[in-house]
Amino acid sequence: MSTDAAHCLCGSSLNYQQCCELLHTEQTQALTAEALMRSRFTAYAMHNADYLLKTWDASTRPAEVDFSKDTGEWTQLEIVMLKKGAAKDHKGIVEFKAYFTVDGEQRVMNEISRFVKQQGNWLYQDGKVKSIALDHGSFNQGLNAPCACGSGKKFKRCCGKK
Repeated sequence: MSTDAAHCLCGSSLNYQQCCELLHTEQTQALTAEALMRSRFTAYAMHNADYLLKTWDASTRPAEVDFSKDTGEWTQLEIVMLKKGAAKDHKGIVEFKAYFTVDGEQRVMNEISRFVKQQGNWLYQDGKVKSIALDHGSFNQGLNAPCACGSGKKFKRCCGKK
């Protein structure tokens, strides 16, 4: 991932310096489970193991994050569903699709992740991969599809407003 003025890989309309970099460098903290999920996706794409471990619940955290077998390039994050995880909550669930390319083939991983808030900080608890498949370009581009800007709103209520 490039850290230039392009939009942040997490799917926001901001550039990396205005978005996930603020979390990665601890200038701010994630206020919601979704914000933490987005920053962790970007950290994973950038092979930022320190941030991933720092934002992982100690009860499920591995000793290390090994990127040596990661041959793919992570290209896009799509939030599918949110359950709780707001600033006032203590638990949250984020279902997402992470798009990546391996050997020139587009693929998509669908996962449901659980988050917990401890001492005011959101942490990744664990996740369950629902599927990993070839992506045949089946992006939902309808008005009821999630907006590509990453706001979490439907396209018709966000960038599709006239």
